Amino acid sequence: MKPASSSAEKKIRSLRKEIRRHDRLYYVESRPEISDEEYDNLVKKLESIEKEFPEFDSPTSPTRRVARGISAGFGKIRHAAPMLSLENTYSSDEVKEWIKRVERLIGDEKKEFVVEPKIDGVSCSLVYENGTLLRAATRGDGETGEDVTLNVRTIRSVPLALVKIGETDNPAALPTTIEVRGEIYMEKSDFARLNESLSAEGKDAPFANPRNAASGSLRQKYPSVTARRPLKFLAHSAGAGARTFPSHMEFLKAVASVGIPSVKASGFSSSVEIMRHIRRAEEQRDNYPFEIDGMVVKLNSSLQQERLGSTARQPRWAIAYKFAPRRATSKIKKITFQVGRTGVITPVAEIEPVAVGGVVISRATLHNFDEVARLGVAEGDTVAVERAGDVIPKIIKVESKNPSAVPIPPPKKCPVCGSTVVREEREVAYRCVNPSCPEQIERALTHFASRDAMNIEGMGEAVVSQLVAKKMVSDFAGIYSIKESDLLELELFKAKKAGNLLAAVEESKSR
Repeated sequence: MKPASSSAEKKIRSLRKEIRRHDRLYYVESRPEISDEEYDNLVKKLESIEKEFPEFDSPTSPTRRVARGISAGFGKIRHAAPMLSLENTYSSDEVKEWIKRVERLIGDEKKEFVVEPKIDGVSCSLVYENGTLLRAATRGDGETGEDVTLNVRTIRSVPLALVKIGETDNPAALPTTIEVRGEIYMEKSDFARLNESLSAEGKDAPFANPRNAASGSLRQKYPSVTARRPLKFLAHSAGAGARTFPSHMEFLKAVASVGIPSVKASGFSSSVEIMRHIRRAEEQRDNYPFEIDGMVVKLNSSLQQERLGSTARQPRWAIAYKFAPRRATSKIKKITFQVGRTGVITPVAEIEPVAVGGVVISRATLHNFDEVARLGVAEGDTVAVERAGDVIPKIIKVESKNPSAVPIPPPKKCPVCGSTVVREEREVAYRCVNPSCPEQIERALTHFASRDAMNIEGMGEAVVSQLVAKKMVSDFAGIYSIKESDLLELELFKAKKAGNLLAAVEESKSR
């Protein structure tokens, strides 16, 4: 080996080691030593030397984080062992009963339980082989998930190689193949900044909540887009090859020792201690940097977990205590009617803005007119508002009545197009029967263009509303006839934005 090559190899190894150390300090230990700019300079320096000496290229180099090109769809990966869901409860009594049942099944052996936060993110499985990240998959249906390996490789908190601090490129002493399961999520502060930047870029459909943002960012067609999103990963469970650890706590400690960040778990031996810890966590849930919707209680011993086993759907050795939904009170200013994409008319309460769990709510669904009658709700009433699943605002009950309130009857005519409204026998919904109703068309087109359907980026509610209002589009096929000159007539559209939207429309043809 030439002296220059030998020196370059040493420098490359040193830089990789240094960058991995800073990744660990930032993501695992939460005590960064350098600024983002200094970190980026280290990566650029490494990239420059690797380019000059390509013979030392490595798939686990920090410079290989951002995959180039396009992800060829999301193939399917069958999990080595099913990714089961957890038994959920909102009752402390049910948690205590579960603990008693576990203690009865285990017998006289010493038992320890661990409690950890239930992160509101996207479940993901990471498989490492010989210390190198081999593949990553979403939970999917529990048996089979989507292959998101290219996109997960761009997440800086996911190590491409498992290396203990102080070691070079040699993987730590772990099983040859190990599966680590956890959550991909977005911190609340990062989520707020992302939505601000999307709005500044003219995106008219910012994400509704951090979980939605994490899911949408993970499933991007271009890994380079995922790389720009502030996603993080926390391990919370052992998968295939990880059962060699004697306990859950030992597993978390082991994966953290090789650079994989893991949830903070606490050990307890009694139901009194467990519930005290859970209640404290619920009181302090807003202090967590990420959204949590509950706490998970697990049996610590791997051997005892194995003995208890699982049902077809969930492990017997774990349970999730879900926090009560966030709630506040407000006054109804007005009740309006919203026409959905299938013609169903939904009553919606416009309320005085109120903060519920850090989100300002000004509208809340009333679901249907049977629910309006059940609640006895009317304009001017003071009501309790809740975020169902910490996402969708809905009215739970009337706290105090407006003495002059007038009951809200179902409409006889569509509030948008004036067509007849019908309620079919044995149906709860009232429906506009006009398929050409502008609001039906608008809602249907918005759904068609959404991330969960054709994923036409840039065609959100505001754009669809203008297209329908100007009669440029009246059905799904009309989307594929839009011209640049049409888009330039819309508000805030210039040539570049119009070009991007037309490119997204063209891409959607391959969905």
